[in-house]
Amino acid sequence: MRPEYDYIVVGGGSAGCIIAAELAEDPSVRVLLLEAGPHAEEHPETLSADGYKHAFVNDEVIAERFSVPQAHSAKQRVFAGTGTVLGGSGSVNGMVYTRGSREDYAEWPDGWTWDDNEDDFAEIERRIRPNRRPPTRWTEACIGAAEEHGFARSADLNDGNMGNVIGYEWMSYEGDERRSSYAAFIKDPGQRPNLDVLCHARAHRLVFTADKRARAVELEHEGALKRASASREIIVSAGALETPKLLMLSGVGPEEHLRALRIPVVANRPCVGSGLHDHPNVPVFYKTKKDIDCYYPQLYSFFRTNADSDLPPQQSDTCYVYWPAPSAMRQMMQRMLPPKVVPHALYGERSRAFVRSVIGAAFEVGALRRFTDHMFGIILILGKPKSRGTLRLRSTNVEEQALIDPAYYSDPEDLETMVRGVRIARQIGSSKSLVDWGAKELLPGARIQSDDGIASYVRKNTITTYHFAGSCGMGVHPSAAVDTDLRLRGVTGVRIADASVIPWTPVSALNAPSMLIGFRAAKLLRAGHAL
Repeated sequence: MRPEYDYIVVGGGSAGCIIAAELAEDPSVRVLLLEAGPHAEEHPETLSADGYKHAFVNDEVIAERFSVPQAHSAKQRVFAGTGTVLGGSGSVNGMVYTRGSREDYAEWPDGWTWDDNEDDFAEIERRIRPNRRPPTRWTEACIGAAEEHGFARSADLNDGNMGNVIGYEWMSYEGDERRSSYAAFIKDPGQRPNLDVLCHARAHRLVFTADKRARAVELEHEGALKRASASREIIVSAGALETPKLLMLSGVGPEEHLRALRIPVVANRPCVGSGLHDHPNVPVFYKTKKDIDCYYPQLYSFFRTNADSDLPPQQSDTCYVYWPAPSAMRQMMQRMLPPKVVPHALYGERSRAFVRSVIGAAFEVGALRRFTDHMFGIILILGKPKSRGTLRLRSTNVEEQALIDPAYYSDPEDLETMVRGVRIARQIGSSKSLVDWGAKELLPGARIQSDDGIASYVRKNTITTYHFAGSCGMGVHPSAAVDTDLRLRGVTGVRIADASVIPWTPVSALNAPSMLIGFRAAKLLRAGHAL
């Protein structure tokens, strides 16, 4: 590391890679990008379009975290892993690239509406170069089934209209390569002498001067504590589960909580770690009489499921993903099943590895593979959750995960919407187009028909869609964590630029919006320096 930088970016994820790369376009500016995880090249599956399923069970690139027991979701400890590798979750996810709807951005502050963002999305897409997978017989049957129930085929799911539509998702890949923000903004241009990228570097805290200005980052690298100084600004882009944790460890957060942990208070900001929310999802699974001829989560639909909600009439509140089991059933079970079957007190690296090996051996049996080849799910995702949770420190140990509480279904309307959504997924699955395919419901199963029965199924089977947001929300009110220029209130010299600033999550996936926030942050920083 150099003695001092102009900018330090903490977190090399979907937003952080773009911020660091865009700032480094000015050769007179010195930029340091810190990433707690490994370099993408250490794990080639993070650079491959077909590698997502292998990345999903690689503990080196996905953080192993869990929520606190969910009071309204059968006391589950829900897996809350996110990408911890250069490129972040954009290096390990299903490569879905969705902007969201016009209505989504109408909920964001002025300056962040759909029209404000459209040119920036276009510039990101010029670099990412997203593509769509070609139709298959099964995906076309699913579209036909959805059309029978009020969905309209969309020629472009990125046109801002996501009201009751179904279509082929744009995905961040080109040929055989994944096009993450790392690949497009850092790897493609090649090494730049004014940009230092430091992986395996965990930030411990931001260092503030007496006048509450951030001047340095204390970090751990190669077993030693080090300090990197920033003469202009520090940008925290560690994600919605790590950014508020780092801020609180640095003394910025709810005063009472910090004092209870004997952390010196730099700024009392109750908003930091509040407003956490996520897209919970549950599956409706089917078996068929024919092989599923699709190997990617490429078909998505969006629908207004709960007509009684006070959302705008044209706003879809749910997403239905048509998930082909042959694409990644083995890896999905290896990731999600171990914490379900191993008691919490016994869960760890060895028990997880044992369960995964058993699952792997089971999939070597031909009958199970053939069964999986005839299986698909309609995954119901709650796209506009009203429930809001919190993130708080468990201790002052940076290695210990925070107390993560997305508070699934704490707002009763969310559960009501999910119950209605399961009914719609069932209607789609029983439509003529899929009955002709031989579709027959496996889960929830014919015995579960009442609203109470479906609600119980939802609570017991909810998992994350890895779309955590809102824990450092952006807004014009002084109580919001950051202003509309992404500056952290209560201190100077810090901006937050990741999904934690999203005040109300779009109905779609968050990878494209996270890249947008990073791109907009770099523009704001350059404009501020010019002034």
